[in-house]
Amino acid sequence: MINDEDSTVKGYFPGFRHRDETYPIATGYRTTMELTGVLVSTSSERFPKMRDFYVETMGLTPRSDRPGFVNFDFGHSRLTIALHESVEGPATDPLRVMINLRTDDVERAVRRCDPRSVLRWPERETWGGVVATVTDPDGNVVQFLQME
Repeated sequence: MINDEDSTVKGYFPGFRHRDETYPIATGYRTTMELTGVLVSTSSERFPKMRDFYVETMGLTPRSDRPGFVNFDFGHSRLTIALHESVEGPATDPLRVMINLRTDDVERAVRRCDPRSVLRWPERETWGGVVATVTDPDGNVVQFLQME
């Protein structure tokens, strides 16, 4: 339920911590939006390594897995790795988008990765959680978050 007087919304939204809480929204915002997915485009030459990173290294179970396309279900959202004819080579601006994956064991997630891909080893944040940062084979930044 949107409250126009104080620009808040009350209710349950997937991905939010608790049900029936009030969350701030942007002024003038009149539609509830939910992130349904993230699409990471890659080239045909790089796709096999990208697929192997997310399936084999990360241990994610594909929802759909076919030549040039693999995606993973995260409840109400999906992560998709797919071919795009205009994409060549690795990411040229890898910090523009970071893929955040919540895990219950950041240390274990990082150990599964090639040590050369680690940008930031697991560190406790001031807010209490643990964060580590790696790159996928295309150079996209992937962060592991362990909420505490």
